[in-house]
Amino acid sequence: MSYITNIVKATKENDNFRRVLFTGDKSQLVVMEIPPGGEIGSEVHAHVEQILFFLSGEGKAVLDDKETLVTSGDVVVVTPGTKHNFINTGTSVLKVYTVYAPANHLEGRVHRTKAEADKDVDDEAFGEAVR
Repeated sequence: MSYITNIVKATKENDNFRRVLFTGDKSQLVVMEIPPGGEIGSEVHAHVEQILFFLSGEGKAVLDDKETLVTSGDVVVVTPGTKHNFINTGTSVLKVYTVYAPANHLEGRVHRTKAEADKDVDDEAFGEAVR
């Protein structure tokens, strides 16, 4: 099953912390909105590679404790085993679309806020079980 969308429009229109747009056999497409002062949260994916595209806003990438500024047009590839976090350091929302390979979240999952995402034990368990 294939998927087509205008990813710029989908990312701009997303007002949820995280929304899974598509889950395939070997990858997953997700859009995110991080509020000013917010963050994705420090994590490590043991078996998942993640590619993040920053559409708008300003932030900080923290990869294995090394900080790098990110802004519109930047891309970050996070390889398996890398401790990572992304923090919105700007005054407007940070709009991101990301590809996981393989999928890291339950298909169709929507989390309105980071707090809601943090409470979703089923989604967290799914990501932890990926091999």
